[in-house]
Amino acid sequence: MAGRIKWTTLMLTLLAVVGTAALAGCAAEPADEPAAATDTEDALARVQDRGTLIVGTAPFYAPFESTNEQTKEIEGFDVDLMTEIASRMGVEVEFMPSEWQGLLGGLEKGDFDVIVSAMTEKEAAEGNVEFSQVYYDLPDVIIVASGNPKGIDAKGDLAGMVVGVQTGSGAEMLAEELDPEVGFTELRKYELTQDAMNDLKAGRIDAVIAGHAFAIEQSKVDPSFEVSDQPLETSGLVGVFKNGSGSLVDEFDTQLEAIKADGTYDALVKKWLTIE
Repeated sequence: MAGRIKWTTLMLTLLAVVGTAALAGCAAEPADEPAAATDTEDALARVQDRGTLIVGTAPFYAPFESTNEQTKEIEGFDVDLMTEIASRMGVEVEFMPSEWQGLLGGLEKGDFDVIVSAMTEKEAAEGNVEFSQVYYDLPDVIIVASGNPKGIDAKGDLAGMVVGVQTGSGAEMLAEELDPEVGFTELRKYELTQDAMNDLKAGRIDAVIAGHAFAIEQSKVDPSFEVSDQPLETSGLVGVFKNGSGSLVDEFDTQLEAIKADGTYDALVKKWLTIE
């Protein structure tokens, strides 16, 4: 009997020890939470610590961003704007080129801090992203061959036409909305708007839908094209940031407002986007 009592006492002691350890383990778990919370670094602090703002861009859309054939440098309105914003933030700026279709994926992976590449909220809506204030209102227009042989002046004139757009662009989204209403013969999609322009010049399509500034730039450098004076739709261009970058978005907006207030913005618009 005494042996049985000793055994029972030993078991109760062991169970008490195990139970105490389990409770201690449960109590210790919340202590890990603050450490996990620090894994998400403040977006603005990260840029400031690095000393560089990394900007994702698809440099195929003059006059917003394109590669200068002589200098091999990326230039344009977006480039000058971001250089000024970074300078006022007290950091350097680095432009990381990408294919248009890879910009949102690159942002998600952390390849860059912000996309500034003539992108609209509509074009970036499917990403896990935040947006800056609108930094430029860009109308989409119709581009046709010089002399306008098909008589295309407005959206209704695109009925029965072969229309070209860049894949993943706001122009593509707009064209897909217009097609059921207007009735294109075909909506042809290209990797770059410039590819669509080449087919327009060769007579393989009847019209291209693209941003007004790009369209004017193309018509200035190549008299094979002309631009309709009736905008189809106007969209706001924005900086696109990874979700959770609120501090960096706020800083971007603050510096953008300052640039607009002191005349720097107007000077950049005149340099790159004013049609003379």
